[in-house]
Amino acid sequence: MDPIKELEGKTVAIVGLGNSWFDYNLAKSHGTHFDEVWAINSVASVIFHDRVFMMDPASRFYDTENAGNQTSGMLDVLENGNKPIYTCELDERCDNLVEYPINEVLASLNCHYLNNTVAYAVAFAVWNNVGQINMYGVDFSYKGNLHFAESGRACVEYWLAKASSSGIQIGIAGSSGLLDTNVSDNEKLYGYHRLDDPMIVVQEKNKLIAKKSSKIITNEHQLEPTLIGRNDEHLREPKKW
Repeated sequence: MDPIKELEGKTVAIVGLGNSWFDYNLAKSHGTHFDEVWAINSVASVIFHDRVFMMDPASRFYDTENAGNQTSGMLDVLENGNKPIYTCELDERCDNLVEYPINEVLASLNCHYLNNTVAYAVAFAVWNNVGQINMYGVDFSYKGNLHFAESGRACVEYWLAKASSSGIQIGIAGSSGLLDTNVSDNEKLYGYHRLDDPMIVVQEKNKLIAKKSSKIITNEHQLEPTLIGRNDEHLREPKKW
């Protein structure tokens, strides 16, 4: 398989099963545009999408109930969907399965740190040289529950770092813990967050700098960007609807 030329430079939304996938619905209902939407596993049974990433073999859903509550949703996608489903092996029971280009991705990106399905989707985006990746429903940890965290966050953040270093712009759902996006601005910089006047990162003249919070004018109704780059006015979402 060769990279898909039509994806080069395009804006892609990757939507997982975490709580912040609701931010995707909010963004879409308020007019945010994505060139393609990639669904992770059974999210494909709920939202309109262009591709599905299901790195478990289809037999996991056809022949077992090991996927728990996801089983029925994935069976619906496998039996009734009409979009390509990237996975680890083909199965004659589903015509839409596409073998993930594992050797091409490994050879091109020179990395085999791929321990969850979302990481494969991000790696696929990097391999196809998309212009922007927007992450929704990819949370892994939750602020309200210090005793629960899903594995895989480090792997996904690693691939997002590789994407960013290759020039791909990264956007994270505002309520997601991925890349500490949902951490308060005055708590993002460890150590500086303990000062009486915490340091906050802002962007000035296309450069990130840290300033004392007392030097920053805040406005309750100010629009706050979802993108890590914090310089895309047209993609900003309000703090409160």
